[in-house]
Order: sequence, then C-alpha cells, then structure tokens
Amino acid sequence: MMGAGMSLGTEWDGPQVPVAGDGQQAATSALASAAYRDSPVEEIKKADNEWHQSTVKAGRIKLFRPNLGESFARAVADRVLAPGRAPLIQSFGSEPQFVVEHCLAANNIRRERDNRLTAVTVVCGLLFLPGLIVWLLVFQLRMFVAKRDDKRAGPLATALLLGVGLLAALFLVKMPFGGFWAWYARAAVVAPVLGWFWARRICESSARDLRARWDGLLSGTSVGAKVPEAVPRGPGQTAAEELRQSLARLTAEQQSNAVFYAGPKGILGMGTRWGAWQLAEDLVPADPGREIHPFRSWDVVRAIHDQLTLLERGPLNTGGFPKPSIRHWIVTPIGEKATAVARPEGTDVEAFQVKPHAIQDICNKQQFGSGDRHYLGVQWTLWDGQLVITMLITVTVLHQTLRIEVTGHALGPVNSLFTTKPEAPTKEVSKSLKPWETRTVKLPLVGTDEVVRLAARAPLTWYPPLLKWLGGSLVLPEPFGLRHAWADQPWRHRFMADDALRAATPVLRVVHSAAIKVLEENGVDTEKFGARSTFLSGNVQDPTPRKADLYEA
Repeated sequence: MMGAGMSLGTEWDGPQVPVAGDGQQAATSALASAAYRDSPVEEIKKADNEWHQSTVKAGRIKLFRPNLGESFARAVADRVLAPGRAPLIQSFGSEPQFVVEHCLAANNIRRERDNRLTAVTVVCGLLFLPGLIVWLLVFQLRMFVAKRDDKRAGPLATALLLGVGLLAALFLVKMPFGGFWAWYARAAVVAPVLGWFWARRICESSARDLRARWDGLLSGTSVGAKVPEAVPRGPGQTAAEELRQSLARLTAEQQSNAVFYAGPKGILGMGTRWGAWQLAEDLVPADPGREIHPFRSWDVVRAIHDQLTLLERGPLNTGGFPKPSIRHWIVTPIGEKATAVARPEGTDVEAFQVKPHAIQDICNKQQFGSGDRHYLGVQWTLWDGQLVITMLITVTVLHQTLRIEVTGHALGPVNSLFTTKPEAPTKEVSKSLKPWETRTVKLPLVGTDEVVRLAARAPLTWYPPLLKWLGGSLVLPEPFGLRHAWADQPWRHRFMADDALRAATPVLRVVHSAAIKVLEENGVDTEKFGARSTFLSGNVQDPTPRKADLYEA
C-alpha cells in the first residue's frame, strides 16, 4: 500500500451550492433534502438496496425517538466530520459537501428550536415536575394505545386524553387540601398545558422553515446552507477551524483516484458491473524475420486515453456524447462483507491522489497476483446526476498474450424516498349531512404528540449519547458513501437503461481501434486482433445487462 503524505487545500469559501449546468443538482439536492424531513425514521429502510442497508436502532423510550431528518442529519454529520473518521467512498454524480452542509444547517435550525423548547420545559415543566411527569405518562400511554392495530385505538386514545383532562379540571375545582401546596398543585396541572401551547408555536415555526427548505431543494430553488460555525472568525476558534478542515478533507477525498472493488457489490460508488468484453490474442510479429518493437501496457493505455478524449466528436451534428470525465483509477480489492476501507498511503500519494508515476508502475507491473490494479475510466454523469455511467478499460500482458478488457458500470438514481416533496397533513372525514360523502380536512402541521416528543427531547439534545441511548439512532451502511448507499438500479428506467447500453459500443470500438493502431506501429500482426475485435463489435450491438460480478462457480 502507498501512503500518507497528504496535504489538503485549506481555503473554504462557505457553503458550496451546485452550479447550474454542472449536471449534478437533482441527486445532490434529493440527498440534502433528507436532512429536513419529518417522516418516521423507519422510512429510511425503504431506500435499502440489494447490497447496502441502513440500520435503525430502537431506543428505550418511544417518546424520545428521532424522526428521519433528525437521525439522518446527525448520522451523516457525525460520520463524515468526526475526528479520526474512517475513509469514505466517493459520491459520483453528487456533491457530498453540499449534502453535509445542509445536514449541519438542519442541525442548527433544530438546535435553536430545542434551546427555546428547553427554556419552555424548564419554566413550565421542571419547576412543576409532578404535573409534568403525570402529563408525560398520559401521553406515553396515549401513544401506546394509538399504535394498536384495533380500529378503536384512535378513539380510545382521544377518549383517554379527554378523560384525564376532565379529571384535571375536577382536581383544580375540588382541591383536597389548601395553602401553598394547593396553589402549587393547581400550577403543576396548568403550567405543562400552557407550556404545550407555547411549545407548539415554536415547533410550528421551525417545521415551516424545515419544510420550506425541503421543498425548495426538490423544486430547484436556491436554498443556501447556513453554517456559520465553519468559518473561523479569529485565531482562537479551534472548533471552527477543525470543521473547516473536515470539510476540506471531504472535498479532497471526493477527488481521489483510488476506488475499491468489493466482489459482487462491484466498484463501490460506481455501481455494479453489468457487462464485460475481452480481447485477448498472442503477440506475433507481423514480419516473421523481425522482432516486435518493445512496448508496455502503459503505451497502449495512453493511446486509448488520447482517443477517448475525442468521444464527443462525430461526423454528424446530432448532439452525441457530452464531454466525459476520463481518469486513471487505482482499484484496491476488499472483501464482499468488508465494513471499512483503507486508502492508499505513502510517498506515492498526495491529498488522496495516487501520483502519475505510481499509476504507470501499477499499470505496467501489477497485472497478476496480489496488489492494486490500474483501470482507465471514462465516465458520464447524466440525468441531473441520477445516472452515472462508467466504462473501465484495463490492459494486461501475460507471457505472449495481450488482453484488453472493457467493463461497464452503472449507478442508478437516488431512491424515490429522497425525491418526495412535503405534503400538508390532512385527513378525510364524512360530511355531517351526507355521511356517504367525504371531505378533506387540514390538520395542524405539528400534531399534539409531536409537540410533546420535541419538548421532551429538547433538554437532552445537549448530550447526544444519552439521547441516542434513550430514543435510538440511525446506523449508516458501511463502507459509507452518500451516493451509492441509497441508489436504485437504472434498468427499470427505460431511457436510463438505453443510455447505459448505448455507451458501450462506441467506447469498445474506440478502445480496440486505438490499441490495434499501437500494435501495428510496433510490428505486431493484428489479423487475429482485428478478427476478434470485429466479433466483439458485432456482439456489443445488442448488449444485455447482467450481474457480471457474480460468478456461478
């Protein structure tokens, strides 16, 4: 492995908003919107795919459970920005820093809300603790009853709350004792209720802000992430400097040219391998009386690279390919069930980038046995970042056989869970005069139980470990990368599938043409190479996606 001489750029100009036209807005914004959502945390399980699953850890008390936005924003920020964190997988087709900044912004909005709710809880709750405990027990019992499958659960829960309310009113009127404690008991009954109304206004104001950002991100409007704590205002602000460095590290790691092959999962971040085409023939001199001119795998790869840069050009003015990203990748193998990766370190690596001379050495020398491998990649980010097509090329020479392998990888769209917009809570009720007809009634943006939940959680947000222990948390799939963790396969989307399949033919032909030209220049008989290339060229005209990383052996 190579290693850790790593220098990071330290200039950070604040929240980075994807620029219009960069082809990455939709996937990035969809992921960022999760930080503002208020649906149940269990919804994240709907975004699981075949190879990557999130885990929702249950807490001890349901009253303290987090919702999806709270758990997602906290989990992502902790995983990506924590000191000494494990390496991340690149998020091709998206901007992870943008997502993380929105997670921080969402945490800030909730922190401001929780600070105000904490003040309400202290004034109207802790000072009147007996009444607060009674009301919390009532709401906990109400939540337990309401979650039963019985059709009468809802009315029973409402009846329970009304019954307790009547008992409280009776207690206020028919106080069994007098003096100071009588007035304190009355206050203990009333203060938590008044605090609930106060807390409800705070919660609704915060919910409107969060939902507006959620909707704005998915509607394409400019929603900036306010992260003032990431901008140091003076030399003594070490926390801000550490956060800025963490964001800079995230950006540098996103640009790394080292990726990881995890068996059936494919290359992490690029999606699974759906097709492979191999051209392998012996190197025979074109002139039997002369030897082949010595050349290396890198010479063939460099020629292929030069020709791939011309892919967007064509004889007809028909649009064609957009300009692809063409890079040399170093691929490290890891176990199928590996939960962590280790990035290359050493003098041959700088800022997570394997240096060019090391890439050439790996290309020419590490073709058999253990160690990293070299691949030349051509990549398109399409459909606003919802489809990432990658074609990888590797050239090996073993004994007298030159092998050129082209493989196709496709990373599909972000799961539809992340693209749903907020909807105002409503319910259907029967009309009073026409019970056979129904009408839609708008519900409060923040329900009664939600106000109680937020107010109960607020004082504990100062110590997240305790809150996680009581309410539960979200565990992200490892090795973690924002984009591939919740990606669907593109094959159910007709046009996305067409784009992935259509890219294979021109890339394969350009690769073979460039390679055969190098062979001819170095005195190699290319007759068999040409025949095999012609066969593959015909075969790739109707490619069929398959799980090429699964070997049934």
